[in-house]
Amino acid sequence: MNKKLNLLDSIMLIMGSMIGSGIFIVSAGMLRELGSPTMLILAWLVTAALTLMAALSYGELAALMPKAGGQYVYLKEAYSPLFGFLYGWTLFTIIQTGTIAAVAVGFAKFTGVIFPVFSEKNILFSLQFTSNYTLNISAAQLLGIGLIALLTVFNFGKVKNAALLQNIFTIGKIGSLLFIIFAGLYFILTNQTPTNLSTQLTPSTQSTIPNLGIFAAALVGSIFSADAWNNITFTAGEMENPKRNLPLSLLIGTGSVLFLYVLINFIYVNALSISEIQNAQQDRVGTLLLQKVFGTNGAIIMAALIMVSTFGCVNGIILSGSRVYKVMAEEGLFFKQAAQLNKHQSPQKSLTYQAIWSSLLVLSGSYGDLLDYVVFAVLIFYILTVGAVFILRKKQPNVDRPYKVIAYPFLPVLYILMALIICISLLMFKTAFAFTGLCLVLLGVPIYYLVKPKNA
Repeated sequence: MNKKLNLLDSIMLIMGSMIGSGIFIVSAGMLRELGSPTMLILAWLVTAALTLMAALSYGELAALMPKAGGQYVYLKEAYSPLFGFLYGWTLFTIIQTGTIAAVAVGFAKFTGVIFPVFSEKNILFSLQFTSNYTLNISAAQLLGIGLIALLTVFNFGKVKNAALLQNIFTIGKIGSLLFIIFAGLYFILTNQTPTNLSTQLTPSTQSTIPNLGIFAAALVGSIFSADAWNNITFTAGEMENPKRNLPLSLLIGTGSVLFLYVLINFIYVNALSISEIQNAQQDRVGTLLLQKVFGTNGAIIMAALIMVSTFGCVNGIILSGSRVYKVMAEEGLFFKQAAQLNKHQSPQKSLTYQAIWSSLLVLSGSYGDLLDYVVFAVLIFYILTVGAVFILRKKQPNVDRPYKVIAYPFLPVLYILMALIICISLLMFKTAFAFTGLCLVLLGVPIYYLVKPKNA
């Protein structure tokens, strides 16, 4: 595959894949669980620390094995082909395609704010399968499928063109976040009401301190909103000087987004009251903030900003995920045609399979549940991948490592321990979601033994 992605492209791909619509929504649910703006900020700081620790650990693996497929390759080399397949299986069935579906429908939902014809409430037709189950197809779902199709076809072309589109929309997203931050800061400075944080720090006010398990379970929203940074490793085969640019882009890209995320939550809790955030309509905290600043026009402005954000997010996730299925197909673990490249050196068949399954998830309406289920599985794969740093140092001690994770072994050990605490908390407090996510991963075990080549 052509090596066309430079350092800037890589940073923009990370930031563009991370920034979707979650940052404008999830804080409402988190504050309901945590009960305290101070704890909400702490939760985002913990998420930032976790994500940076993981990204720094991935940097060592990325520099060691700068190959297309990224995390799939790391798991396969450190453990066994089965572990690589389980990751690829979960990526295709839930993680990548479910995210594409959810973000594409998010784009459609906010398009519906400006153009009501695309509203979720605009049901175009219904399919009745049984007396108890009717599938309703809305205009928002069809627009979401249309967006997936449009960006998939665009990615059939040269990867440099897809990267250019990603750069443009990522710059737009960064501008959107900065606009919201400065609008909120203006509102805070021009209003005399005391802030939530300063009120909670006075002796007369007692913050609601959740126990460790509830706090860890509440991190689901922030962790998922800060996810997809690892997608850059999937495109290593098309990156210029990947041994340098992969670790560097992981540090710069993730660090920049996480800084903006913490800052925007600080704006939320200082510009809005606790009850306003907790009871925001459809959890749209970002929209509520702009309505405070700009009145009724705030909802329109926010919808436009999220359309830009989600459009770029879908493009980045579509571009990167297809590279994993191509590598799997080359090894006989995915549809054989997915290994083929077109005249532009793009994995067209892999992109097509991804688009078809993502569109089916859009039609099913189950993508929201799938994303809840998969957070547990995502964390398990992150723990295994960070653990691969230790395993590969033992298995390949003499291999040149252009970049080594800082504060080794303390930093990766700390990440693994913290992530394990979150996983245990999810099993205790969100048992159904965590257990279902684990079952979806384990379903890949018998499938692996059914599809693997006989000589593997």
